[in-house]
Amino acid sequence: MVGEGRQRIDKWLFFSRAVKSRSLAAKLVIAGRVRINRDKAAQASDLVKAGDVLTITLDRRILVWKVLGPGARRGPADEARLLYEDMSPPPTPKGEAVPDAIP
Repeated sequence: MVGEGRQRIDKWLFFSRAVKSRSLAAKLVIAGRVRINRDKAAQASDLVKAGDVLTITLDRRILVWKVLGPGARRGPADEARLLYEDMSPPPTPKGEAVPDAIP
């Protein structure tokens, strides 16, 4: 089964409050929007452990999180922040962003 210190990616994303439900986490993984150490996660059952770096694409945001440990429950945001270190690049200011399309 799951080794000590390892957790399913869908569960971890739910506990870390990256998504609102495990089913949304599974859909995100299946859609190829989650990478574990630069490799696409193939299934929601893929395991993560402390030290893994996750790249998560959500809407127009890209999150880069270093896993600090497995979660035990979906708690408040302060508790969820203890599960990861945010290594995401700073967002681009609106005035400096490149437009998506030229009219």
